[in-house]
Amino acid sequence: MRSSLNLKKRAYFKGKRAEWIAARYLQLKGYEILEKRFKTPLGEIDLLARKGTTLVAIEVKARKTREQAVMALTSLQKRRIEKALLFYLSGKTSCLNLRFDVILISPWRWPYHIRGAWITQ
Repeated sequence: MRSSLNLKKRAYFKGKRAEWIAARYLQLKGYEILEKRFKTPLGEIDLLARKGTTLVAIEVKARKTREQAVMALTSLQKRRIEKALLFYLSGKTSCLNLRFDVILISPWRWPYHIRGAWITQ
């Protein structure tokens, strides 16, 4: 029991660190970070950012390699992120373009930003 708790804590802090790195990276690229770990009853968005007229929902994946990170994003996660973004937008008047991005974090490498990683259906 104790070791599983330690694994969960380590995974939590690894995720927070990866999201912090991704947020700083995006800020350097001119993005305004609007929300971090935006939670809804429908799902969670790691980062919500804006650049110009585009609102971007960003999923951050941290793994040992970029290949493992990109493979870790499932279609179920994508749908949850899409629903969470609709929840975020409900009640807001917005004429922003929407985009879904992924930032891959792996040790000793620069973050890798995939713009328009997927399109909603």
